[in-house]
Amino acid sequence: MSQSNLSTATQEGATDTILDTAIQEAATDTIVDIDLKVQAEKGPDLRKDHPKSHALVWGEFKVEEDIPESLKVGIFAQPKTYPLWMRLSNASPAQKRGKLASDLDPDVRALAIKLLQVEGEKVLDDEQETQDFLLINYPVFFVRDAQGFANLTKASVGQANEEELRSLAPTFEILKAVTSIQVANPLLIQYWSTTPYKLGSQTIKFSVKPHSSDTLGATPTSETYLREAVVKYLTEEGNDATFEFLVQLYVDDEKTPIENPMQEWKEEDSPFIKLATITVPAQKFDFEERKRLDEGLSFMAWHTLPEHEPLGSVNLARKKVYQEVVKARRSNIHHRMEKPQAYSSVLDDPQ
Repeated sequence: MSQSNLSTATQEGATDTILDTAIQEAATDTIVDIDLKVQAEKGPDLRKDHPKSHALVWGEFKVEEDIPESLKVGIFAQPKTYPLWMRLSNASPAQKRGKLASDLDPDVRALAIKLLQVEGEKVLDDEQETQDFLLINYPVFFVRDAQGFANLTKASVGQANEEELRSLAPTFEILKAVTSIQVANPLLIQYWSTTPYKLGSQTIKFSVKPHSSDTLGATPTSETYLREAVVKYLTEEGNDATFEFLVQLYVDDEKTPIENPMQEWKEEDSPFIKLATITVPAQKFDFEERKRLDEGLSFMAWHTLPEHEPLGSVNLARKKVYQEVVKARRSNIHHRMEKPQAYSSVLDDPQ
């Protein structure tokens, strides 16, 4: 390639990068603006996403001793046991204060893990000793990139135009598939990260798989049957819940793309490798103090060591979105405690 052609190619590449960055930032800002508005209307001190918790339980995350040498990075650098909090939830937003979606309605089920006593400098500085992992009960994400994320967010509040709605056809197919999954007990189903992450110099996706399998019994009738199932399993029957923490390694852009979380990383292309065991002991958790802690915690993919940094357009958008939404929620909690207001003066009137 001649010097002039090389210079032109370099300039075009730089222009594309600037354009991609501008699209990413504009899409992210759209999501933030809509999410903050919805949060303010539905309950400014409530979670915008995943407000309905089935359980916040404590447990342990034990790093295996015999993992491959190349994967001994970050929290997996040596055999160690970390305390953890695990939160099980539905994805649907609050309908209004005091009214959350029924467990009987089609929904995405989610799992959030917060490891404690994790040493080392973190990507975000709001939590000093934690490492979070976020997962849902489906192996792929709903959108390809930040723009798709923004279009879906606009559609959720009736702001998407016809072109944006047409672009979301594959998204709606995935949502239909994941919300059609019948779940009897959220402790007994597999969860996936859906989006990629670093593992040192490598790229991975991760999954949490239970040792016991979910079995559907009688058709549930309670709107809170998932919390009731966890209470029965951990508290009334006194069972422990155990899981494998698994990773898949990036192979190539065709089989394991980084920038398309709508494509599944097939197990035959990238087999699961076990890195840790999660144990949630039998326990009582369904009491008010635990529920208050549940409401106060924030789970973010960017609560992480740099060795496990999230990758891809969707995760980059999540970074700003989650930070802004959590900041707004916590500021409203503090405002309401410091400057109490009559219920009639706030937007989320429980009546």
